[in-house]
Amino acid sequence: MPEGARSSRDRGNARRVTRVSLARRRALRWLLLPAASSLAPTAAWASAARIASARLWPAHEYTRLILEAPAGIPHQLIVLKDPHRIALDLDAVELSSDLQRLATLVQPTDPYIAGIRFGRKTGGVRVVIDLRDEVVPQLFALQPVADYGYRLVLDLYPVTPVDPLMALIDGGRTAEPSPPAIAERPPAAKAATAPEPRPAPRAEARRPIIVAIDPGHGGEDPGAVGRRGTTEKQVVLAIARKLKARIDAEPGTRAMLTRDDDYYVPLAARVQKARRVAADLFISIHADAFTVPTARGSSVFALSEHGATSAAASWLAQKENAADLIGGVNLGARDPVLARTLLDLSQAAQINDSLKVGRSLLDGIAQVNPLHKGAVEQAGFAVLKAPDIPSVLVETAFISNPDEELKLRSDKHQTRFAESMHDGIRRYFATNPPLARGRTGTG
Repeated sequence: MPEGARSSRDRGNARRVTRVSLARRRALRWLLLPAASSLAPTAAWASAARIASARLWPAHEYTRLILEAPAGIPHQLIVLKDPHRIALDLDAVELSSDLQRLATLVQPTDPYIAGIRFGRKTGGVRVVIDLRDEVVPQLFALQPVADYGYRLVLDLYPVTPVDPLMALIDGGRTAEPSPPAIAERPPAAKAATAPEPRPAPRAEARRPIIVAIDPGHGGEDPGAVGRRGTTEKQVVLAIARKLKARIDAEPGTRAMLTRDDDYYVPLAARVQKARRVAADLFISIHADAFTVPTARGSSVFALSEHGATSAAASWLAQKENAADLIGGVNLGARDPVLARTLLDLSQAAQINDSLKVGRSLLDGIAQVNPLHKGAVEQAGFAVLKAPDIPSVLVETAFISNPDEELKLRSDKHQTRFAESMHDGIRRYFATNPPLARGRTGTG
């Protein structure tokens, strides 16, 4: 594909909005469940606003509830105990069937919400969320973006946040012990009259190589969408799980996922998770899209401190960096540690290692899929800005290409692609062992 074809940002963004709009209508069909018993509106409710859509994204890390409306929703949050529940008061809102359907979306496996019920209050509606246990709620509003209207977002976090390091330990396999970093000396021959010597201290076992795998998008953000309705967030999670299984099956290596289900993780939090587990490598997995269906092939990107290597790489970075706007991030709860991480620009060594990883991955991927570009490209991807971890972004294929969309939907091809990335990872660490690089703190 000609390089200039992907540099038309305005035209590409306009068509992307159209694609997202169509995809979102498809993705939200599951919400159109049989309506709960509706309460007939009265004359007093004639001027009340109407909730256009209500959604739930349950996950172990947190559960997200979203109310979408054509205009902003005045609201108030009340936390109650004995039993634990949350009252969300919505002013000037009609108790419509769309809002009442929210109760039918609660899953028995939801780790935080036991049920949802509704009541009318003077000038509005009260939504009561019955909880399984105490939670830490975060409520914030989002301005319209893409084809989303005004969104009111309620995130329910556990009182003790999920620790990615402990999750890695608890969810790990029982692996064969790795060889020690330093070989022990054989004990000296014991003299007949010598006292019993103390046993030699055991050498500390070598820590496993840890790979952080980041399935892009998730939750409110479907990513790119194919003509058959395939969403980027679904296929990259499937590939990421397959890659994790292969890494975990190899002695001396472990993998963690920045998200293990269909929910959104802010870009900075993905970086923080990788640093929290002291990852030796960070791989963000995506599926590309373009305005014409003929674009095809796999690509690998690394961070750039001095501008993108091409107009296409710059356009892609801007698109991926905008994911937080669609996925929904509470800007009022930013962690200063994350801010410092993303502002650290002394990353020359990280970028150099990332280019090596990218080259090794391209060599492996080329065995199962054509390459869109034969060299590792660079741009300012926010998700690649861990200053102490080699980080790459892999565009598996063009989901906008009908043939490649079929491949991405194929379990067999997903498996082969995961295997090709695993081969590239193994080759990289064979010549660049983690101990050869200085490791900094996890932040």
